[in-house]
Amino acid sequence: MAVRGPAQVQSNGVVESGSAPGDAVTRAPARLHRIEITARTFFTLLLVIATCWALVKLVPVILMTIASLMLVGALNPVVERLEARGWRRGLAIATVFTVLVIVAVVLGTLTFPALVAQGAELLQREPVLREQLAQWLDGRRFTAPLAESLRRINYGAILGNSTQVALSASVRTLEIMAYAVGAISLSLYVILDRDRLRGALYALVPRTHHIPLSRVLLNLERIVGGYIRGQVITSALMGVFMFVLLRVVGVESALPIAVFAGLVDVLPYIGGLLLLAPALLATLPLGPVISLTVLGLIVVYQEVESRLLIPLLYGRSLRLPSSVVLVALLAGGVLYGVVGALLALPVAAAALMLLEELRVALPGETETPDKEKQREADVVNELEYTARTEGLPAHEAAAVALEMTDGRTKDETAAAEEAAVLAAERGAEETADVAASKADAT
Repeated sequence: MAVRGPAQVQSNGVVESGSAPGDAVTRAPARLHRIEITARTFFTLLLVIATCWALVKLVPVILMTIASLMLVGALNPVVERLEARGWRRGLAIATVFTVLVIVAVVLGTLTFPALVAQGAELLQREPVLREQLAQWLDGRRFTAPLAESLRRINYGAILGNSTQVALSASVRTLEIMAYAVGAISLSLYVILDRDRLRGALYALVPRTHHIPLSRVLLNLERIVGGYIRGQVITSALMGVFMFVLLRVVGVESALPIAVFAGLVDVLPYIGGLLLLAPALLATLPLGPVISLTVLGLIVVYQEVESRLLIPLLYGRSLRLPSSVVLVALLAGGVLYGVVGALLALPVAAAALMLLEELRVALPGETETPDKEKQREADVVNELEYTARTEGLPAHEAAAVALEMTDGRTKDETAAAEEAAVLAAERGAEETADVAASKADAT
């Protein structure tokens, strides 16, 4: 029988006392772990919480700022083109914004008075139209119960319940109009003070990163321009479709309804619902069959637009896959409603572009020869830029960086187009050779 010492510590932390086999086994007290939060950690946590709270409260202001920057990206290229033709910058800015205001006034004049007059006329004819619809429903066995319900509609109860909804909608509309005016005003200030703001931005960034920064700014301008072009094309197509459809069925006020449809088409999801009301009201005097036909054709066109035209146009101009376009629209709508869906595509395109420019490696992505060549070209451009801007102030250095990046982008675009033409010619020659060899074999 082995004899143990007075105390032996086992590997499991148990302390055994005594020398005999029957001695009692005692355990050491458990070690307490105390977590202390320092004052620095506590204040850092408070700062993070306060920042998150402020960002949530400032979401409307952030969205207004994003909208104003998008407007700057859409209007600034036009101003620069006018400057390149010899216009003074102030005159070019005044001309662009004046044309923008005139177009908005003309579209509003063409659309809203006619829609209001049409609504007033339909309101006066409502009893007659309602009775015609009830008679049409009476003639069908399955819809006969609906006719009696239609005749017994209590407008007092409907108007009583809708007053509060209309009031809240009016307040929300005024808020949106105020934010829109704020976005336009902010974009005007940014364009007027372009050089100083750009110089301040470049002053905050080390000069070794000015070339990548200028490439990011030019890409953002391209993204915004592509998004605005896509919006203009889809809105124009919707307006033309509505005008042709309503003129074919015999609606006299087709033009203002078509203009209204093109304007609200920029609003994802809700735009289609807004254009249905005036279109259906305008076709009610023509009979329920024509109204239902117009409703079905509008729904079909909206499906074609959302599932084919939008991914095709925005996918090419913003360089986004079709699946990303649809997911971005849904995510933006869920997060921030109509405004979120309206800004979702340029924000998604900007995020992917920043990942590419910052060279963030995505899962499964491998290094390509094009990226390696771009990295080498960046090194050469940064050395040239450093030599050219030595001793220059920030706003002049920013102009040099944008000039170099724009020239390089144009050269890369020209080279890509030339390579595409050569590839097409080579493919045509190979196809001709294959056809000739098959003919010889025959």
